[in-house]
Amino acid sequence: MSALALMSRTARRIEDATPAHRDRAVDGLRALALLAVPTGHWLLGGFTRSPDGALHNASPLGAFPGFAPVSWVLQMLGIFFLVGGYASVLSYRRRKGSTRAWLGGRLARLGRPVLGVTAVWAALLPLLHFGLGVPVDTLRTASTLVVQPLWFVGVYTVVTALTPYCVRAARRLGVWAAAPLLGSVAVVDLLRYGPYADAVPSWLSLLNVLPGWLFAYQLGVSWGEGRVTRRHAWALLLGGAALFAALLLLFDYPASMVGVPGEARTNSHPPSLLVLALAAAQSGAAVLLRDRLGALLRRPALWAPVVVVNLSAMTVLCWHQTAMLAAAVPAAYAGEVPGLVGAPDSAGWILARLAWMPVFAGLLVLIGRYARRFESPWTGAGPARRALAGVLAAGFGVFALGL
Repeated sequence: MSALALMSRTARRIEDATPAHRDRAVDGLRALALLAVPTGHWLLGGFTRSPDGALHNASPLGAFPGFAPVSWVLQMLGIFFLVGGYASVLSYRRRKGSTRAWLGGRLARLGRPVLGVTAVWAALLPLLHFGLGVPVDTLRTASTLVVQPLWFVGVYTVVTALTPYCVRAARRLGVWAAAPLLGSVAVVDLLRYGPYADAVPSWLSLLNVLPGWLFAYQLGVSWGEGRVTRRHAWALLLGGAALFAALLLLFDYPASMVGVPGEARTNSHPPSLLVLALAAAQSGAAVLLRDRLGALLRRPALWAPVVVVNLSAMTVLCWHQTAMLAAAVPAAYAGEVPGLVGAPDSAGWILARLAWMPVFAGLLVLIGRYARRFESPWTGAGPARRALAGVLAAGFGVFALGL
């Protein structure tokens, strides 16, 4: 059987197994947001090599600030939280047990892959350093990259735990339930960037973490409750776009949605009002395009990859940086490698990095074949193995965070 015939047969099997009530548009949006995470990290993350052979993080945005709009397209966490809220409402409605049991199941599905990737890396660190001579600075760089997407899982865990309260707010206030969250972030931004910024402690920005990401999730919950109409969607799209433009042009917000080395301000860590403006515009567009996207995904050839990505969601989030490191760390022994190891400050680097993208994707698929088992219940792991995994994960966290 040819590869094309096998793919067609697989797509048809997935199509036949899909329940009629499945919301394909929401799954498609989730898959799109998921794939934007590794794409963004792989495109906008580079490595420099010090004389001792160690790797250090670098970004092409430092040399090419004009590429900032690329980050607007690839920053799709707003969409991810939106569809997360929507899906949580549907799951919450279908629950057969208590709210506590429902939350326990949801949180366990988020926690297992995180525990898996951090425990595996904790076991790898001494092997890489003492067995293969990988410099400690390279391991710290790698650990930082591995931890980088995991903050998202932590925040998502918290907002998922708030689902019952979000449902109550949506039923009472509809789409307006998200407005106080927007206002909260606006107030904190005014304090940390306004005329009295010098008198404001730096920790105040952390107050934006929860409302900043809960905003899109609450919109998704309201959407799932049927409280977001097309009129609301147009208001979100146009209002979010107008606010985004005003913050960039009138209030000097950084243009990049990700941190840029050397810049004092960043939009995403913690989220600024610009992130919420983008999330509002994206959410409005998602609601407006839902029917068209759903119709498009009725085609088995398009629907099959969406299903595969969704089934491997946590594996993609947790292991995509490992895939890039699997190419970069060995390459460092050869010196500078275009697009992989070397200052990301030229057009040649950008073209070379684009050529490396399929390699990273292939490595992620290979790693995912083994890592995806962490997404399933650990039925074969006894208390001792689970305790060991917890200890290893904690040790990796201490190393990665420099505690």
